[in-house]
Amino acid sequence: MSVTAAILGCSGPVLTPEERTFFRRVKPWGFILFKRNVETPDQVRTLVAALRETVGRADAPVLIDQEGGRVQRLGPPNWGRYPPGRAFGDLGGNDPLVRREITRLGARLMAHDLVALGINVDCVPVLDVPDPSGHEIIGDRAYGRTADEVALLGRAAAEGLIAGGVLPVIKHIPGHGRAMADSHLELPVVDAGFEDLDACDFAPFRVLSDMPMAMTAHVIYSAIDRKRPATTSKKVMRRVVRGAIGFDGLVMSDDLSMKALSGDFAERARDSRAAGCDVVLHCNSAMAEMKAVVKGAGELKGRASIRAKAALARLAKTPEPFDAAEARARFDAAFDGAYAA
Repeated sequence: MSVTAAILGCSGPVLTPEERTFFRRVKPWGFILFKRNVETPDQVRTLVAALRETVGRADAPVLIDQEGGRVQRLGPPNWGRYPPGRAFGDLGGNDPLVRREITRLGARLMAHDLVALGINVDCVPVLDVPDPSGHEIIGDRAYGRTADEVALLGRAAAEGLIAGGVLPVIKHIPGHGRAMADSHLELPVVDAGFEDLDACDFAPFRVLSDMPMAMTAHVIYSAIDRKRPATTSKKVMRRVVRGAIGFDGLVMSDDLSMKALSGDFAERARDSRAAGCDVVLHCNSAMAEMKAVVKGAGELKGRASIRAKAALARLAKTPEPFDAAEARARFDAAFDGAYAA
């Protein structure tokens, strides 16, 4: 069965007849959900099942951005509240063991929420190391202020998700923290030298290079490629992502509809794939754009298909034993009830 090397979104809480027909025809590798797709637990479960039915694969990845803080697609009253990454880094005074334990616990709770809905991929952890002068698009989404802090807590979050039956996605490889602009709106250019990037920005990704999936940064690193952002740069993909970082998992693009990228949507998808992205991501559910993305993305085959299968093989068949009520109470106590429902 041919599979398109794309992850696509849908427009609302139920599939439209046009979306159902389109997904059945093109069979994207996976799907991504946003707040527009979320109402109640039963509704989300029904939507997830309907998405998988269109492609005929029970393990088709269904993604969500459930970081906590500013980026949380599921929230009260049906789901718990979670803090931004920085709140974990600020816990426990000088005790890294406390911060690591609570970060893992938070991710394990998130995985518990997601698995109950059939969602099996969370676009977490953010491994960007924030530059004090960088754009606030990363800001408190980062777990800490140094590469070591980000790597330590990023690892804890990833392990909590995997233990709960959800795949993590490390982002935004090879690092968005120095960007002086929001790539949703324009193309950032980072002029730091390779050695500085390698020592700081790339470092957390190297620590988590064993993770199953990564999402690219729509950022130009002039020390490596002056013309193309990482997503569409063969130089960045080969020298940094597969080279200096040593990541051999599945690489997905960040959202192709972000304004950092140029060209029509078929070109964006084609350029991303040619650079080395295994699959491309398109989020806004605009049908004309999705049709163009599918045309440019092409079939999932070769090394990309092998990496996709390897990523899904990392899904735990049975999550580790877990008392959700006790865990939530312990989690809320760590934050003095600031994020309690």
